[in-house]
Amino acid sequence: MEKKQDTLIELKHVKKTFKDGVTLIEDLNLEIKKGEFVTLLGPSGCGKTTILRMIGGFDKPTSGELLLDGKDITNLPPNERPINTVFQKYALFPHLNVYDNITFGLKIKGVDQKTQDEKVKKVLEMVDLEGFEKRSISTLSGGQQQRIAIARAIVNEPEVLLLDESLSALDAKMRKEMQIELKEMHKKLGITFIFVTHDQEEALTMSDKVVVMSDGEIQQIGTPEDIYNEPKNLFVADFIGESNIFKGKMVGKKLVEFGGAVFECVDDYAADTMIDAVVRPEDVEITEPGKGKIQGEVIACDFKGIFYVTAIKTDRAEIEVHNLKSFDIGDKVGIDLAPDSIHIIPYDASINHFEGVLEEYEAGKGFTVRFEDFALEGVAANRIFDGATEKDGEDSPTDVKGEKIAWEGRKVIASFLPEDGDLSDDAEAGFVEGEIFNFIFMDDYYRYRVRSKSEEDYIVNDADLWNHGDHVSVSVPLEKFQFELAK
Repeated sequence: MEKKQDTLIELKHVKKTFKDGVTLIEDLNLEIKKGEFVTLLGPSGCGKTTILRMIGGFDKPTSGELLLDGKDITNLPPNERPINTVFQKYALFPHLNVYDNITFGLKIKGVDQKTQDEKVKKVLEMVDLEGFEKRSISTLSGGQQQRIAIARAIVNEPEVLLLDESLSALDAKMRKEMQIELKEMHKKLGITFIFVTHDQEEALTMSDKVVVMSDGEIQQIGTPEDIYNEPKNLFVADFIGESNIFKGKMVGKKLVEFGGAVFECVDDYAADTMIDAVVRPEDVEITEPGKGKIQGEVIACDFKGIFYVTAIKTDRAEIEVHNLKSFDIGDKVGIDLAPDSIHIIPYDASINHFEGVLEEYEAGKGFTVRFEDFALEGVAANRIFDGATEKDGEDSPTDVKGEKIAWEGRKVIASFLPEDGDLSDDAEAGFVEGEIFNFIFMDDYYRYRVRSKSEEDYIVNDADLWNHGDHVSVSVPLEKFQFELAK
């Protein structure tokens, strides 16, 4: 198989289903180039460590291919791969000293004593722990143990180094120091680093390329600058750094309306396109009262060491600002935004679209549509079906031969807007139940993702604060549903 130029690792249509039947990764495709520092970033349970384990050979994909330098290594055991791993808890041998920990793999391979000594001296210099050969592991600090774990991994001269949350056990100051050291080490070694973390700052600080993941799927791949400045969807915008997110629409060429005002922007979409506008807190300009396009009142101002985090309440939203000036609670201020500080994400029209089957239909009287999680019945939406029959002058449509087509069994698409939904802790209050899977704050409300037992997602805007994992029901008035016959 011919490999792609400069591509070292390639995952092609990888699927991972566990013994309990849960599928974490459905169809993942990822390319990693030689010498890159790639970070897999995402919340707990998103699949990033599973991907790392499959690359290392500790887990096998249920299906798909894993290629290294163009060769299929899907079934190759870990010890036959030119890949080494630094685990979250380091996995050092407490009964062995530093030298014996580092040379453990070399001894198994039968490397001679002189070569072992040379290699240990070299890697200890690289991790800045010269002279530590005879030290006991128990006498080392967390940062030193981390470096010994890295030394043990790189002494084998692997093509790829995998790091699984390997900075998480360190304190904040040591983590920052190790971020810099890992980046420098990567430059010296010139090999491929694949790093797993849920810490956005780590990912942005160290990586050449960031792979943002959620729910077993890749949300965006790009440089740290691209990921931060040009998020492709609301999950990335909310997960990476802090964001102010507003619902709005385009009103002209590079003109967008949100938060009660019209702003110039650099993104160009057709007028009336529904959008979500993302503004980073450091890009918000606070002006004198009356001078900004939006007016508001300071409701909080907290000092964070380098800057102040200021919360401003307007008549439409609550806006977070990072600035160098302190304000008093109750201060009246204006807010302005430069065109290049506004990032536009077109509204995802595919959310809350569900395909069902029309089980019963009687023109002008009633209908029942059955979906996987729920059923809808009534007369409020009959016009979508009745309108189709009026063209033929029949209670049922006809095909090109003039023969009647039965309504029952026809596939129907039902959809609703997030703002038309409501959440309740009463299981009987809604048409479907589920658990809150994630949520983001927008304007002055929260956008929740509720996942049902059948793994269907329902997106609902709600002003109340619910928690991740809360069991809720979703209700939507029947008249708020839009119906169409599936093609």
